[in-house]
Amino acid sequence: MLDSISLTQPPQRTLIRRRRRNRQPPTMTSVRSAAGGVLPPIRLAVERARQEALRRELDGCQLLAGIWCHGFTAAQLRSIRASLPPTARLLVAKNSDLSAAVAGTPWEQLRLHARGMNAWLFVRSDEIPPALRPYRDFQKEWKLQLNDFTGAVYEGKLYGPDDFAKLESMPTRVQSYQYLLGCLQMPAVSVLAALRARQEAMAQAETPPPPTEDAAATAAATPAPEK
Repeated sequence: MLDSISLTQPPQRTLIRRRRRNRQPPTMTSVRSAAGGVLPPIRLAVERARQEALRRELDGCQLLAGIWCHGFTAAQLRSIRASLPPTARLLVAKNSDLSAAVAGTPWEQLRLHARGMNAWLFVRSDEIPPALRPYRDFQKEWKLQLNDFTGAVYEGKLYGPDDFAKLESMPTRVQSYQYLLGCLQMPAVSVLAALRARQEAMAQAETPPPPTEDAAATAAATPAPEK
């Protein structure tokens, strides 16, 4: 009996080896695959945060202009920002983020010029020439003719690179007020001048002219009538 049992049952070591051989290896998830499942939601959240920041910049914005900033250093960007008026702000943003931020807004036309490396100028004032002049001066100083304005939207109208002369020559608020005040004052001045001239003419008509020298000599030569 013992011999038959020993012949039918394998030794203990053989059983252990078979169990080890048949055991399924544990499923190990690599760090890269695990990170791949987590990164897309994080990346999407970061993109949405950037787009939301751009939307906040559009609140109260009067003009939005793009500047081709290829090759700009961090020091140059800081120099441009330092020269801008308080009502203007320069941001470097991805074209995809800006396109998503302006979608469905009056600024959506600027997506046509969202190509290449751009910095975006947000102007929260109707003083347009003072906001554009600092970069134009910087461009001339560094001789960066290629790094020009790429496009802008102002009052719902799209301006191309060749149309910036119109924006830069716009009258400032002070100049507009002076012109308006002059237009309002001109009719009043004209009316007062006309009234004054009429009064002077009427006064001259009512006053008899003084006798001339010839008239005085004639009167002296005329004999007095006899009584």
